[in-house]
Amino acid sequence: MENMRKAVRQIAYSHTLSSLPLLHLSLLPLLSFASSLYSIALSLRHHLYNLKILTKHRLPVPVISVGNLTWGGNGKTPMVEFLARLLIDSGVSPLILTRGYGGADEAKMLRRHLQGTCAKIGIGVNRAATALSFLEKYGYVNFHDIRCSKRIFSEEKEKNLSNSDQIGAAILDDGMQVQEKDIKALESSVQKVKESVPIFLTEMAPLHFFKPGDVSFKIPLEAVKNKILLCISGIGFADSFIQRIDKMGPRYLDRLDFSDHHLFRMKDINIVRTRIQTLESKFAAKPIVVATEKDYDRSPRILQLLEPYEVLVVCCRLQILPHDEITENCFEKIMMELFRRDEHGDC
Repeated sequence: MENMRKAVRQIAYSHTLSSLPLLHLSLLPLLSFASSLYSIALSLRHHLYNLKILTKHRLPVPVISVGNLTWGGNGKTPMVEFLARLLIDSGVSPLILTRGYGGADEAKMLRRHLQGTCAKIGIGVNRAATALSFLEKYGYVNFHDIRCSKRIFSEEKEKNLSNSDQIGAAILDDGMQVQEKDIKALESSVQKVKESVPIFLTEMAPLHFFKPGDVSFKIPLEAVKNKILLCISGIGFADSFIQRIDKMGPRYLDRLDFSDHHLFRMKDINIVRTRIQTLESKFAAKPIVVATEKDYDRSPRILQLLEPYEVLVVCCRLQILPHDEITENCFEKIMMELFRRDEHGDC
């Protein structure tokens, strides 16, 4: 099953079918058929909503849905954190709603990063029901009243509600489901729908490392420079993770990729240990194992079984890149303008 997942992942991220092995090519008819069934099911689902056979749920607070146009590993959860911090800094208490797949690794990471803030995290497949339970427990701030009282979106960005338990907005983590050379093509496709829509580019910026079991002690990124590294990951698109680590200047970088949301077990630790020993023999130096935060949060204790080899977990945060005179301040301004809108008119 693991080999099948790897094959599907390689097909998904391949730029040219001619470069794929024969085994991978043999899977294309099956994948095409499965894709057609999924498309039909999705279309039927939309029709059922249009016919009101399936009911929509509207929350009494604004909802931001964060998704991606490709498979996992493209920064959905870091964007959720970015938006949550933006709301918190503006005095809005956000409720983050996540399905909790793969051992709820995203939720664990968000809880750690947003600890001590007014953000709340709800886990459950039925996110409408989860949201309602949180709204009943904590209450919510009517956004129309907020605007009228000017308690939040003043020019001074007063934060008198930053410690409030009342929920002011909801964020859907993975509410929907690029390569750099594809960005221009993607921009063009979006602008065909609406030419004036602003497009923002982001990247995951590494902040520091920490060791399993001691998340509070921050290790500088320079710790891996000129070192022998083995990167292990169970995320949707590991290449971006590898590229970030490679920019830190290791002497040699090896990798072991597992399927998305992979739960590491003892057999995996044995595979990793065997690869480490091979690298140690080849370079006459002890390699360092580097893992992603999501992999740590999914399997925090088992990574410690790699002792005496050192394991480092890289901590990253999303940042918006300046692009065609569009900056992070532009993003914040647009988000705040969207929250200011009131379909009932001015106060």
